[in-house]
Amino acid sequence: MSTLIAIAYESEFKAREVRLKFAAMQQDYLIDLEDSVVAEKKANGKVKLHQAYSLTANGAVGGTFWGALIGLIFMNPLLGAVLGAASGAAAGALSDVGINDQFMKELADKFQPGTSVLFVLARQMTFDKVLDALRETGGTIVQTSLSNEDQAKLEAAIRVANAV
Repeated sequence: MSTLIAIAYESEFKAREVRLKFAAMQQDYLIDLEDSVVAEKKANGKVKLHQAYSLTANGAVGGTFWGALIGLIFMNPLLGAVLGAASGAAAGALSDVGINDQFMKELADKFQPGTSVLFVLARQMTFDKVLDALRETGGTIVQTSLSNEDQAKLEAAIRVANAV
């Protein structure tokens, strides 16, 4: 079962900084991320989601390859690549993987402009080592699917930075 953690930050950029820590932990095999998104509430009150990877770009690349391959069969690989890229990009833009975008926008909309929320969906994690890496990063836990005991440990770890 996947674990969801949402942490709010007073700065627009702090959530991105902490997301980089999660990416480093993934490279060290401490966590297996399914999705990580930074929701930033702009000064005008709009919420902007910054996905870890772009499904639109991935769809366009895959569509280009398959379109060119099919285009070779019909003796027009350039047209096939263009049509494949367009259809792949459209399919990528319409798909939603991981954390529900509407849920993230609604939660982030409750905060003040100039703030951000980091959403992390993890398949697996070595909780004690992830906790050590997040120690003193600050923020406020706003949503989690952790057990009450693990949530209290996480809150205590990030609370150290909030007290400074």
